[in-house]
Amino acid sequence: MTRRLLLAVLPLLLLGGLLALIARSDPADMLRGDGYPPVERLTVQRVTLEPGGIVARVMNDGPDEVTIAQVQVDDAFWTFTADNGVALRHLGRTTLRIPYPWVAGDAHVVRLLSSTGATFEREIPVAVETPTPSARFFGVFTLIGLYVGVVPVALGLLWFPFLTRLSARAMDFLLALTVGLLAFLLVDGAQEGFEAAAVLPESFQGPVLFALAAAGAYLLLEGIGAWLKSRRASADEGYRGWVLAVLIAVGIGLHNFGEGLAIGSAFALGEAALGTLLIVGFTLHNTTEGLAIVAPLARARQAVSLGGLVQLGLIGGVPTIAGAWLGGFVYSPIWSVLFLAVGVGAIAQVIGQIVRQMSREGSAARMLATRPVLTGLAAGFAVMYVTGMLVG
Repeated sequence: MTRRLLLAVLPLLLLGGLLALIARSDPADMLRGDGYPPVERLTVQRVTLEPGGIVARVMNDGPDEVTIAQVQVDDAFWTFTADNGVALRHLGRTTLRIPYPWVAGDAHVVRLLSSTGATFEREIPVAVETPTPSARFFGVFTLIGLYVGVVPVALGLLWFPFLTRLSARAMDFLLALTVGLLAFLLVDGAQEGFEAAAVLPESFQGPVLFALAAAGAYLLLEGIGAWLKSRRASADEGYRGWVLAVLIAVGIGLHNFGEGLAIGSAFALGEAALGTLLIVGFTLHNTTEGLAIVAPLARARQAVSLGGLVQLGLIGGVPTIAGAWLGGFVYSPIWSVLFLAVGVGAIAQVIGQIVRQMSREGSAARMLATRPVLTGLAAGFAVMYVTGMLVG
């Protein structure tokens, strides 16, 4: 046993020694010499506007140490203080406080100058005071979350009694419609996720992080679904329908959490005018999500109590409120990428579950080629596309 352990640990010990030698000798620095310019990459992760000043949170994304020498706001040099000093090593962070009299509604540009003369900019498109946690803003973000998340999903659930009276072909159409709705959310979430990943500091490897988190969420939900079904090995059709409905609600809830993050952060930065048209657009867009949740229950002819429908609605809608809170008060790009990735992975898993359920009696290819299924898929895409146009 001791010999086996030694054989397992020895390569790790040698690797640790090699890394220590590389760090101590710094061969890259020896090759560059004294006159070689450093590689500097500063990232302004977040800018908040307070009464009488601008606060910028900065991270060194490059391999070499960077010293922040000066700060410009709208091409004028300005005094500043740094909470953690101005010399930042790799992945080092500091918070700059700039007593600049910003003007509400105007655009401003914050420019950082390093000791070598390199410049790094961050634009403030519309200057508005950053919300701080208070009863007023919590109420506003809660109301927005109710309008665009909870209420639309709940309205969609009200179709359940009607759906239970449909024929088998109509239910195939409905489940295919659900797949179309979810597939649209999958593509939309993936696009938003990769866009958010692209603006992360390079050290975080945003696209890779997004892909791995999405795959992890997919596998986790696969395991949860298998565990739920194993609890009743001889599960009837109704129980399988309930499990699938819960998984759909979880996937939609995670997607809506990411949606809430985007809404809250845009609202806080003054980049989104959340007017009546936008609220109406989100309401129409998300009402179909409630329909997607109850479709498996209707196909299984599962009797569901009012309490069960309320639980499904809360799972699918309430995360929008939590996302709006976090997006408005403590928005972080990396958390946005992670939650979008989890939502994408969850939706992909749910699509797979629905397709497997629909094709139990035959091949998936044959099932997907039937007229009700093809019509349902096209209708799902069309509904989400048209209502998405209202959101803008």
